[in-house]
Amino acid sequence: MEKRPGRDSTLQQWLDYQLSIHPTEIEMGLGRVTAVARRLGVDSLPDSLVITVAGTNGKGSTCAMLESVLAGAGYSVGVYSSPHMLKYNERVRIGGKDAADAELIAAFDAIETARGEISLTFFEYATLAGLMLFAAAKPDVVILEVGLGGRLDATNLINADVAVITAVDLDHQAFLGNTREAVGREKAGIFRENKAAVVGEADLPHTVLEVAAEKGARLYRVGQEFSYGDDGKLWHFQGQLRSLKNLPLPQLPLPNAATVIAVLEQLPLNISDEQIARGIAAARLTGRMEQIASAPDIILDVAHNPHAARFLVKQLAAYDGKRIRAVCGMLKDKDIAGVMQIMTPVISDWYLVSLGGERGASADTLRDCLPANANVRCFAGMDEARDAVLADAGKDEVVIVFGSFYTVSGFKSLMGGN
Repeated sequence: MEKRPGRDSTLQQWLDYQLSIHPTEIEMGLGRVTAVARRLGVDSLPDSLVITVAGTNGKGSTCAMLESVLAGAGYSVGVYSSPHMLKYNERVRIGGKDAADAELIAAFDAIETARGEISLTFFEYATLAGLMLFAAAKPDVVILEVGLGGRLDATNLINADVAVITAVDLDHQAFLGNTREAVGREKAGIFRENKAAVVGEADLPHTVLEVAAEKGARLYRVGQEFSYGDDGKLWHFQGQLRSLKNLPLPQLPLPNAATVIAVLEQLPLNISDEQIARGIAAARLTGRMEQIASAPDIILDVAHNPHAARFLVKQLAAYDGKRIRAVCGMLKDKDIAGVMQIMTPVISDWYLVSLGGERGASADTLRDCLPANANVRCFAGMDEARDAVLADAGKDEVVIVFGSFYTVSGFKSLMGGN
């Protein structure tokens, strides 16, 4: 076993240590992490309003818009999210600033002392560190992005004041089940008795309703308690407390923007309609339809399942008539065939990349999911794929980089992203 780091160790040494002592990346269950949280005194955050956000897609966008509105209205906000794009520190953000190395190291040192004989996953260390920093900073609002599912995710050790489900679709089937009903039940595990449960999924599995009834949560559903629409230029929202019209369309997905306003309706905070409109319009998120270059246009999107791929195809319709080249690398536990089938009609040329690690899929695996007549090139590494697509792409063409956080972050790093 690798030697335990100390306060004078680097952040990277701590991260390497965490991976070495618990190499299983995903291990469902709240027992271990809750026990350590109690030892640390962070099994609740009594000084903050807590919003927990689950969903197959749209979690990051929803968190980003919530943070933007709340900060713009003068409230202090803590956000816990994963995975990170370029730096681990991105996972914990307070007051718009990523956690410093020294803060995370001090938290890890305390967690290591407190855990004793209890084994923790890499994600559980991160969650506990985030809770420790939030407990110390006491922000007005803490936003917790669920990592996987909901019921057994480490973030669910905290009782949320408002629980959110953005979307329900198939992903992580090995852990969450092979039906939308099974997935819905797992995600609804974040609901709490007599607390608001905001759901932005219109096609709702019956299991979400069943869990809400079992737990006594107050459901607030799109198409029922709130609704929205747009005319292509402006959009509107109708809720129980607010009616907003002529809103500027957001840069992030509109269904998530409507869900955000529904959440804000449930908070005992003083936020004006103007602050909501401004905060949602201003929100941005790394790796979601993020354009990092022009001539050719280079766009990054972390779409990695069919639900996200369908949304990406809609977004790419704005480039109708242009040749679109795709750089794609995926994890093998994703629905690769489903994603490729959805993306194929809009992609003219494929640059497939093998991803490393035990979860990484090979470029050949991706190629096997494309039509035999597809224009495909396979690469062992991102640097080769990046060089090839930049050499091939004309100034009036589009390059879309998608398929995994690892794919997007790898490409962005090579392009000098920060």
